Amino acid sequence: MRDLTHAQGRVLAVLVEKQATVPDTYPLSLNALLAGCNQKTARDPVMNLTEADVLEAIEGLRELSLINEVSGTRVTRYDHNANRGLGVPGAAVALLATLLLRGPQTAAELRANCERLHRFADTSSVEGFLEELAEKSPPRVVRLARAAGAREARWAQLLTGEPSLPVAGPEELAAPKPARADEIAALRAEVAELRALVLRMAAELGMDPQLNSESTT
Repeated sequence: MRDLTHAQGRVLAVLVEKQATVPDTYPLSLNALLAGCNQKTARDPVMNLTEADVLEAIEGLRELSLINEVSGTRVTRYDHNANRGLGVPGAAVALLATLLLRGPQTAAELRANCERLHRFADTSSVEGFLEELAEKSPPRVVRLARAAGAREARWAQLLTGEPSLPVAGPEELAAPKPARADEIAALRAEVAELRALVLRMAAELGMDPQLNSESTT
């Protein structure tokens, strides 16, 4: 599949988004699709497409079997065929659409921004789908080089071509990932549980918990 234009990427992503967020008005009319493409919120970059731009993008996406025209209504409407056209599951489509709409993001940001399109159990689930997308042939996403001072690397979609930002090198890809807040919280809870167990055992044995604690330090 050839690279999408930025207008085609925006049209496809808007259809994916609106299917989940406004199902009562989906499939979308041309006017609704145009409004979604030029939406000022939850968009990076903000676009100012014309009706002619959207119609041209629609035609290109139809040639790639990524969208369909819905007949049988007074107003022509459009729906997406991203799952089959891209050969990826719905969760991956949600991630790609969010990257197309909002630009590069970390896995944690993607999980939060995808909430209305697909609910991921945790950030690890997001990372799993991203890694699968990166390993596809051709790859659909790429992990970017970590910015100075950033704790996590961002991901970018490749449907509209290579990103302008540098990608992560082999050393960064192989580096261990920093501990996340949920992992740290789980470890702290486990330590607290073990400490309570030790104190209870010490009390049952008639030992001074404070003395026992000092002897082990």
